[in-house]
Amino acid sequence: MERQLGGIGSKVLFEDDKVRIWELALAPGERSDVHRHDLDYYLVQIGGDRIAVEPEPDSEGEYKEYFAADVVPGVVVPMKRGGVETAVNVGERPYYEIIVELKDA
Repeated sequence: MERQLGGIGSKVLFEDDKVRIWELALAPGERSDVHRHDLDYYLVQIGGDRIAVEPEPDSEGEYKEYFAADVVPGVVVPMKRGGVETAVNVGERPYYEIIVELKDA
């Protein structure tokens, strides 16, 4: 059975020829779609308390194994393309982030 990939966020907020900006909102216990990051991007944590990443076996991103971390509102994390993963809100509060994909990177 072939895997179906979803979007990297919940909704696209803005897009032009240089960037695509997504929001990702996850309730406690909620999982994102399995998705692939085809562009370098910045992840901006806005709210929540704990978030996890479940990489797929074919992921070429920075995370090769399950990873969970505390949320730090306002932190900006530069990320390289290649990750195939699912985000999971493993916290007790709603999680919210903004993702800025760089189209010409």
